[in-house]
Amino acid sequence: MNKLFTKDTQSIFWNNNKTAIQRMLDYDYVIQRETPSVAAIVAPTSNNKFEKFFYGPDEVMIPVYKSTPEAVEKHKNADVLLNFGSFRTAYDVTMQALDLKQFRLIMITAEGIPERMARVMNHRARKENVTIIGPATVGAIAPGAFKVANIGGTIQNIINSKLHRPGSCGLVTRSGGLFNELSNIISLNADGISEGVAIGGDRYVGSVFIDHLLRMEKNPDVKYMILLGEVGGTEEYKVIDAIKEGKITKPVIAWCIGTIAKHFSSGVQFGHAGASANAERETAAAKNAAMREAGIYVPDSFNDLPATINKVYTKLLKDGVIGEIKEPVVPTIPKNRRPKNFICTISDDRGEEATYAGFPISSVATPDTGKSIGDVISLLWFKKQYPKWATEFIETVMKTVADHGPAVSGAHNAKVTARAGKSVVESLVTGLLTIGPRFGGAIDGAAKYFKYADDNKLTPAEFLNYMKKQGIPIPGIGHRIKSLRNPDLRVEGLKKFAHEYFPATPLLDYALEVEQLTTSKKDNLILNVDGTIGILMVDMWRALGYTEEEIDEFIESGTLNAFFIAGRTLGFIGHILDEKRLAMPMYRHPWDDILYDVTEADEIK
Repeated sequence: MNKLFTKDTQSIFWNNNKTAIQRMLDYDYVIQRETPSVAAIVAPTSNNKFEKFFYGPDEVMIPVYKSTPEAVEKHKNADVLLNFGSFRTAYDVTMQALDLKQFRLIMITAEGIPERMARVMNHRARKENVTIIGPATVGAIAPGAFKVANIGGTIQNIINSKLHRPGSCGLVTRSGGLFNELSNIISLNADGISEGVAIGGDRYVGSVFIDHLLRMEKNPDVKYMILLGEVGGTEEYKVIDAIKEGKITKPVIAWCIGTIAKHFSSGVQFGHAGASANAERETAAAKNAAMREAGIYVPDSFNDLPATINKVYTKLLKDGVIGEIKEPVVPTIPKNRRPKNFICTISDDRGEEATYAGFPISSVATPDTGKSIGDVISLLWFKKQYPKWATEFIETVMKTVADHGPAVSGAHNAKVTARAGKSVVESLVTGLLTIGPRFGGAIDGAAKYFKYADDNKLTPAEFLNYMKKQGIPIPGIGHRIKSLRNPDLRVEGLKKFAHEYFPATPLLDYALEVEQLTTSKKDNLILNVDGTIGILMVDMWRALGYTEEEIDEFIESGTLNAFFIAGRTLGFIGHILDEKRLAMPMYRHPWDDILYDVTEADEIK
């Protein structure tokens, strides 16, 4: 790829550096990217599922993952890793990223990674054809397309340095600080940069000057290049050789800082680990002389660099190699941005028509759409469009659990409250409040424990022993009336539907094997309707492509109980309306159904 980044480039940010991420998103807003440049954050110690950041005046949610493999699985389009790990973890993070085969570029900010490890890391990256920028770098930028974290400084400095839109210069430096300074110099004396890289200050960096200059040579948007080297190392000589061999034909301006070193009697290190000359050939003066001899534009001093840049730029402009650049309108980032207190990801009522998970209500609500309440639930509860077999199963579940008669606790409470003269809402709430571990909870429990047994490859016999040790009756097994000889037709209907329409029913098949063991002891220890629903819900989610972790989260968050609540609400309302239709009087429980304890209280002594 000749261009380092495009306006579609997305990255995964390793380590939750909120300030750096916000600077990237502010830049995205200024250059009017359609999608944020940060697709995901990897933060191994965080329990957050997302972080909020400003995108202009609004906010966006960036998902947070505990590992790079998890983030990669969810964001296949992110091919840049911004490794902000410390020098203790940066090596391991990079090596794991190389194993994942998704990233074409990895930037490493850490300074001081042990040199042996850096050399291994860099060798592996070259073998995998992955570009590493760093270690010890502020990153890179493609103005108007993508910028890494803090490179270029503040938004105001970026705009002043014309880094918000592409120019004509390809810039490569070691120093991040001098990169910012040189960007400003170029903006004042030319039309800005097209692409810029600070390769990093450590002795062994992943990509060197020649790597980037050869790429820029092939990039048609780069018309000339500037190289800012420094005392120490011999990387500048590779550029000289490339020019002599005709591999680089575009004009190159260069300067090596550190010429003052010749005035010291002994070797001096200038800031970076690699900025120290170990031989005459590595001195700044020697390299500047060699580059000038090779035809590179080398000023007499750093102070003369602006004039040299202007000279080359003016000639290219006059020759028609460079054209005039139309300055874009720059959006202003609001100064007083306030974070939102609530988040809604399932519906939006701000437009002309409200939406369910991005779909206009009219596309799912009117009869001609062919959609049903199952489709609405799949959108509002799971933010996905489920296939017809899944939405029909959801509706079957709700119809199955809607009402089991007036004697169960929820219906009884709703009826008593209605007879006390309370409204439909008040009466409904009293019934719903009884739903929990003993009323409706078997659906949750069956899904949880049968899935646990299946996940851990327990045989049916091992599962029975496990539940016995837990001291818990198996949720979803057993019925007061129904048995093998008198099967529950609701269960038979659910099983028939699943076998006919589900792609697969592995957990149901497992549960039926368990049933064979339990009914051998007592024929009413059958798989009941609650158990069948819970188990088939797991089979449904597996068939729809959810991960085991996502399914576990559904179970733990009470999603299965939500189906029971939604379905049973229909029945409760029916009982409430029945009481009001019959104008039933205030309910009083009969005395003969109460056991009164008439023992005299102990006398207080």
